[in-house]
Amino acid sequence: MKIGLDIMGGDFAPEAAVLGAILAHKALSGPKLVLIGDKDSAIKILQENNYSPDNFEFVHTTEVIGMGEHPTKAIVQKPDSSISVGFKLLKEGAIQAFSSAGNTGAMLVGSMFSIKAIPGVLRPSITSIVPQVKGGLGILLDVGANADCKPDMLVQFAMLGSLYAEYVYKIANPRVGLVNIGEEEEKGNILTQATFPLLKAASHLNFVGNVEGRHLFDDVADVMVCDGFTGNTIIKLSESFYEIARQKNIKDKFFDMFNYEQYGGSPILGVNGAVVVGHGISPPEAIKNMVLLSKTVFESGVIEKITQAFQ
Repeated sequence: MKIGLDIMGGDFAPEAAVLGAILAHKALSGPKLVLIGDKDSAIKILQENNYSPDNFEFVHTTEVIGMGEHPTKAIVQKPDSSISVGFKLLKEGAIQAFSSAGNTGAMLVGSMFSIKAIPGVLRPSITSIVPQVKGGLGILLDVGANADCKPDMLVQFAMLGSLYAEYVYKIANPRVGLVNIGEEEEKGNILTQATFPLLKAASHLNFVGNVEGRHLFDDVADVMVCDGFTGNTIIKLSESFYEIARQKNIKDKFFDMFNYEQYGGSPILGVNGAVVVGHGISPPEAIKNMVLLSKTVFESGVIEKITQAFQ
């Protein structure tokens, strides 16, 4: 197996990405890590840290998609960018998984242009981990790929999240909750009111009803679905818990679980490949875990299970 890593993506690239690659290499047994980006810069960083370049494969690129660039224009206008080349390698089978802490929009567009969405999937979704007070975890989606959604899209998110929970996190018969402003069936906006009966009627899902914001961390559901605007707001707020606790010198296992570095990144579910997007501010530890997650996603077989479910 070969795992592609975009070393030019992220606010602290390429140094953070290359240092993360070193950590990932030490943790991996078997898979080969392919560093995609400026080869000379990568080798220099490796040598400065007394780590042999022979431990990696390199694919040199000459262009970089910036964090603020328009995703579609950048993918089209920069074919030799590290993201564009990474997806080309993934499409051709030269690598089996691809991860980047770069432009999230470009990663989404690159997925759709190259490996494409799995037939039947209306919109790919990005997931994130939601820690539970009792020590477990839940999965929230969408968290930013689709700001505006329709009811049938949320039903598909529930399917994607359930399969991800089952095959990656080994959660049997995962409970699905709809993020809403009340527990009652009739509560919510037009989107959630229209989605509730669809989820309720979906016999292939273990739907447990609405989940209010105050219960997100209470282990009432394993998979929680919402539109990307709501999900992104929730997850960004949640990430602040860890930073606030750290600033106030609060030591607590629950708040430590909000440290995004330990999760590495978010998989793009619903596309024909193992693609993981990391936080733009990812330090080396987060880069390492992003790479390891991409390996787990590929080896879990969840992509094949999603393909079968949507046939």
